[in-house]
Amino acid sequence: MRRNRIKVKGRIAVYHCVSRIVGAQRLLDDLGKETLVRLLRRLATFCGLEVITYCIMSNHFHVLVRVPAEQNPTDEELVERMKALYGKAKPREAGLLYEAEKGLHDHGRVDADIRKRMLARMGDVSEFMKEFKQRFSKWYNIRHQRFGTLWAERFRSVLVEDQPGVLETVSAYIDLNAVRAGLVEDPKDYRHCGYAAAVAGDVKARSGLLSMYASESEGALQGTTGAVVAGGGQAAGAAGEEAGVVAGTRGQDARAPFLAGAQAAAGSEEPRKARVHEWKAVGAEYRKRLFVRGGVSGSSGKVAMSREQIKRVLQKGGELSVREVLRLRIRHMTDGVVLGSKGFVDGVWLAHRERFGAKRRSGARPIRGVPLGGLSALRDLRVAAIS
Repeated sequence: MRRNRIKVKGRIAVYHCVSRIVGAQRLLDDLGKETLVRLLRRLATFCGLEVITYCIMSNHFHVLVRVPAEQNPTDEELVERMKALYGKAKPREAGLLYEAEKGLHDHGRVDADIRKRMLARMGDVSEFMKEFKQRFSKWYNIRHQRFGTLWAERFRSVLVEDQPGVLETVSAYIDLNAVRAGLVEDPKDYRHCGYAAAVAGDVKARSGLLSMYASESEGALQGTTGAVVAGGGQAAGAAGEEAGVVAGTRGQDARAPFLAGAQAAAGSEEPRKARVHEWKAVGAEYRKRLFVRGGVSGSSGKVAMSREQIKRVLQKGGELSVREVLRLRIRHMTDGVVLGSKGFVDGVWLAHRERFGAKRRSGARPIRGVPLGGLSALRDLRVAAIS
C-alpha cells in the first residue's frame, strides 16, 4: 500500500522529488530535457518555489525545491507570476491572465475567484509536481504524435532538512547523476543539471545553489543549535572534510568561512557583480563535493575510485569520503521519506506519529553501510541500500 506523502505545512520545507518515464524508457532527448528545464523555471516562478538544483536524465529527473511557509502575494505579484507561466499560453489560460490584468487595471485588484484559483495551485509540492508533469506530457505527446501516460506512477519525494550541510550532500548527489551513469567525468559537462547551468553563468541556477548556504532551518520541526549531526548536537564522529559536509548552523550565515574573501573582492561594486564574486567562492567550495575531470577528487589530486572499488571497500568495512560514496546510487536519497540529522528526523516522526505502528519507538534510522557523516532517514532500508 502507498503511504500518504509526508509534507510540512506552515513552515519552509525542502523536498527531493524524482519521477521516472513509464517502463524506464529513454524517451527524453536534448530538446525534451531543455523543455523540462524551461517549464521547471516557469512553474517554479508561478508557484513561488525555489529550485535549488536539478538533473534531467533520459528516463527520469531529479529536482530539489524549497517550498515557502505560506503564499500570500499581492495582486501585482500574482499577475507577474501568471505572466511567467501564461505569457505565451493559448486561449483559455491566456484568458485568465487577461482577466487578472484587466481587473488590476480597471479596479485596482484581481477578481477574488481568479485569485483563489491561482493560490490553490501555489505553495504545495504535490500541486507543483502534478502540473509540471502534466504540462510536459501534453507537450511531449503532441510533438511525438503519441497518447497515453508518459510517467511511471506518482513521483517520489523525500523531505530534506533545510540545513547547509544536508542540502549540500543531497544537491551533490543530484548533480552527480550523469557521472554515476557514466555519461561524463565532470558534472559541469552535463548541460542538463543545475551545477552545469551555474558554471555556464545561469543566474537562477547559481542563486539556487547559493541558497543552500544561506538557509536557516525554519522548516525543522525540532530545532537544534550548533552542528547538525547525529544525536541532535553531539560532536560528529567524522572530522575534517566529512564534518564539514554535514555541519550546518542556524542563526548565522553558513557561507561566512569562505565568503569573506569574495565579499572583500566585491568591494563597492554593484550587487550583481558582488553576486558573481560570491558564486566564485561558493562554487569553488561546492565543487569540492563533486568529482572533476578525469575522476580526480576535489583539488587534492587524488584519483577517485571506481564504483566497484568503492563497493569493495565498504563491504570490507573501510572508510571512504562523502565524495566517493556519492558516486554510488543511494536508495535513501530517493526512498528514505525524510532525510537529515537525527533530531530533525525524530521531530518529523513525532509530528506524524499516527502513521506508524505502535511498536515503533523512534523515527531516525541510520543509513546502513553508507558513511554520510551523521545523516539519518525515516525509512529503514536494510537491503540493497547502495548500487
